[in-house]
Amino acid sequence: MEKILVLDFGGQYNQLIARRVREQQVYAEIKPYDRITTAQIEKEGYKGIIFTGGPSSVYDPASPHFDNGILELGIPILGICYGAQLIAYMTGGTVSSANNSSEYGKTILKVGGHTLFGDVAEESVCWMSHTDFISKAPQGFEVTAVTDKCPCAAMCSDEKKLYAVQFHPEVAHTAYGKQILRNFLFKICGCKGDWNAADYATGIINQYREKYDGKKVLLALSGGVDSSVAALLLHRAIGQNLICVFVDHGLLRKDEGDFVEETFKEKFGVNLIRVNAAERFLQKLAGVTEPEKKRKIIGEEFIRVFEEQAKKIGHVHALAQGTIYPDVIESGKGASAVIKSHHNVGGLPDVISFDEIIEPLRDFFKDEVRSVGTMLGLPAGLVWRQPFPGPGLAVRIIGEITKEKIEILQNADAIFREEIDKSAMEHKPDQYFAVLTDCRSVGVMGDARTYGYTAALRAVSTDDFMTAEWTRIPYDVLERASGRITNEVAGISRVVYDISSKPPATVEWE
Repeated sequence: MEKILVLDFGGQYNQLIARRVREQQVYAEIKPYDRITTAQIEKEGYKGIIFTGGPSSVYDPASPHFDNGILELGIPILGICYGAQLIAYMTGGTVSSANNSSEYGKTILKVGGHTLFGDVAEESVCWMSHTDFISKAPQGFEVTAVTDKCPCAAMCSDEKKLYAVQFHPEVAHTAYGKQILRNFLFKICGCKGDWNAADYATGIINQYREKYDGKKVLLALSGGVDSSVAALLLHRAIGQNLICVFVDHGLLRKDEGDFVEETFKEKFGVNLIRVNAAERFLQKLAGVTEPEKKRKIIGEEFIRVFEEQAKKIGHVHALAQGTIYPDVIESGKGASAVIKSHHNVGGLPDVISFDEIIEPLRDFFKDEVRSVGTMLGLPAGLVWRQPFPGPGLAVRIIGEITKEKIEILQNADAIFREEIDKSAMEHKPDQYFAVLTDCRSVGVMGDARTYGYTAALRAVSTDDFMTAEWTRIPYDVLERASGRITNEVAGISRVVYDISSKPPATVEWE
């Protein structure tokens, strides 16, 4: 199988690069720069290599560098952002601080006629995010693109098969980003594009069937897309040796607990144990208002519940989780900055009573997970469910968690989702939900003064969840949702709509 190596130097978009490559039906795998050698790279037979971005400066001795021998392998290399600067630095070019000429966000890119820019307009929008820049291209390199502030926005040496772009072709904001990556993959690396999600699903099933034959695996099943796909994948591999523990922590959406149990137990015959632990979680969360503390408490309590179930079942070899890449990158794995913790990856105690943790989906984005789910035969209604955070409504209730607040939010959220679902919107949001803020405001109902909570409605459109735009929901849909919430949900007197994009905001409020 042909494959591309994404050599990770610590940027936020590293997995997105791999995702863009896989969209072209070319398999990509990510390796941290300090966990693979030039000899190992040569042995693996990669068709091409992509150096990722990163937060460091190449001229800082503490920054991540790599063995210069990689440039002599004859494998085409594309450097992106920091990766571009690293190629320049390794081949004798000059990288300087941009000082007052830094570029962040949308920038006009002007390209030449190089193969890398085939079928790319001479002028187009690209996404820049850099403080340093290549001030002098190395000897033998051709500058192939510029911007008003960047004299070397792209460069190449066809002889050495080295290519570098200062901008980010992997993000949606770069107008011709996908085409640039296609040119690298097919015209420069000579890829055929013979990989797909079905290959991945089949490979994982076969791998796990052999590796975990006769071993019991405990899965944290939430009923969301990620854990559901992980559950069916493992169920296909090891059957009844997969034990799915569905922890109903009382922080699920309205009527969701019963739906999850019916779907997996009745439809798929999965070995499912439902644990009703709402009171237990409420007690642990009593008085807690800090978001990260909520996540840590919920994450650890999940593990405690799993451990208890494992003791009842007998020896359990592994704990399986539906972790996907946005969970990992936002929890600050590797060199990336911590944005927020996720219960799958951030709330685990140092020592747990399982031999290992299995995360079959940790390298995939949401759309790829859905594709695998479709291949496995999951019904569309489950595959296309909205993302739902592991800590559940705990991160959509600002301030202290109480039973009353949970019920208020469940009802408000159900109304908002119902109005979106039945609307005639051509393009529905990719995620939409209600948030119960900790803000109370004066209202009037009938002739009486009220003092209720403010509910915030959130809807975003995205293709990768690394960036997201707030969705322009028609006013009449918002009006119906707001009217129903304030009339039907006791305790809410005001409804607002969140028009923040990611970044600077995150999709969730906490």
